[in-house]
Amino acid sequence: GFVDAMWVSFASLVARYGELPALRLARASERSVSQVGEFLEQHEVDAWYRKSGYLNVSTAPPYDGSWDGNMKAMRASGIIDGPRELSPANVQEICASPAFRGGVHYGAAATVQPARLSFGIRDANHDLGVELFESSPVTRIEDNGPEVRLFTPRGRATAGKLILANGPALAGMGSPLRSNVTLASSHMVITEPVPDVIEELGWTGGEAISDCRSLLSYFRTTPDGRIAFGWGGGRIAAGARRFGRAELDAEVITGVIEGLRRYFPMLADRKLEYAWGGPIDASATHLPHVVELPSGRAFAAFGYTGNGVGPSQMVGRSLASLALDRRDEYSELAFIEPASRLTSVPPEPFRWIGGAVIREAIGRREEAFMNGERPDPISSAIARIPELIGFHIGR
Repeated sequence: GFVDAMWVSFASLVARYGELPALRLARASERSVSQVGEFLEQHEVDAWYRKSGYLNVSTAPPYDGSWDGNMKAMRASGIIDGPRELSPANVQEICASPAFRGGVHYGAAATVQPARLSFGIRDANHDLGVELFESSPVTRIEDNGPEVRLFTPRGRATAGKLILANGPALAGMGSPLRSNVTLASSHMVITEPVPDVIEELGWTGGEAISDCRSLLSYFRTTPDGRIAFGWGGGRIAAGARRFGRAELDAEVITGVIEGLRRYFPMLADRKLEYAWGGPIDASATHLPHVVELPSGRAFAAFGYTGNGVGPSQMVGRSLASLALDRRDEYSELAFIEPASRLTSVPPEPFRWIGGAVIREAIGRREEAFMNGERPDPISSAIARIPELIGFHIGR
C-alpha cells in the first residue's frame, strides 16, 4: 500500500538512463502520488489514501548512510529541497522503535489500501462503460497476423493493440519476457488494533517505513489503529509458479513475525489477526520497465517490486499513450525500452537454484548485521554475486 515516487531509486535511474531522463521519470512518478489521491477523490473511493511521506531507516551499523549515493545523485542534479536526511533523534520523533537509527524522509509518498483502490478502479471503469472479463485467463497469444489474438478456456478475442500488465504472469511459460523476469514472493501480517502502541511509538503521522536491507521489511499503520508489516524475503518461485508457497509460505511468515517483534518488541503479546502473501515480479535492475514487443502491436510492463502503486499509475499512462499512438511526455519516458536492452536472467533450473542459494546467503549476512556480528566470508561472497553480474536487489 505504499504510493511512492521514484526518488528513492534516483541514483539507479541516473546510472541507467542519464541525468535528464532520470529527472523526468522521478518527477512524473512524483506527480503520480498526487494523481492517485485526485482519482480517489474524484470517484469518491475511500481507499484510506494518506499523503504522509516515506521513511527509509537504518536498523544496523552497516546500513548507516546506505542512502548517501542516492542523496549525492540528487544534489548533483539540483534537487536540494526534496528528501531530508534524518539523525537517529529525528527518526525517533517519527517512530520510536528501539531498532531505528538514522534515515531519510521522502515527502512525495502516500499510503493506500490496495484492494480498496483496485475495486475503486474497477467501479470507475464500469461507470465509463468498459467491459471487464475477470477470471478469464489467457492461455495463448498469437501476434503474427493482422491482429493480435488471445485465447482463453472459454473463447478468444482479437485486438489491434495488446497490453500485458499482469506482473508475475510475465515470468511464466509462454511469456515473451520470461527470460527477463524473476518471480519471488512477499508476505505480510497485520496486528489487532493497537492504537496504544502506535501512540507510544509516536507514529501518529501515518508514514510508510522500510528498512535498508536487501531483503527489506516494510510497514505502515492503518486508519483503524493496526500495524501492517511485510518482508520481501520470500523464496524464488521454482519454474515461475505463482501459486503454492509463493502465495502462502509458513516459514516466510514466521520470518515476518520475527521481524515485526524485533522492530516493535512491545507487540510480543499482541494478537496478529491475518497473514498473507503473493508473487512479485522483479526485474534485474529493480526498476519498472515498459517494453514494446517486436510486432509493434503489443506492450508489456513489469518490475514494480519495491516501487508499487505510484509508479504503476505512471506506467499505466505510458502504456495508454503507446497503445493509442499518442506522442506525449508519457510515451517518451526513459523506461520504455526495446526488449533487447533488458538484462536476461538465467534459465531454469539455474534461476531457481542460483536464486535460492543467493537468497539464503543474503539472509545469513543480514541476520549477522542485525545481531552485531561479522558475516561469514562464504555468505558475504555469495551475497555479492548479483552486484558483480549487474543485478540489483532491494532499494
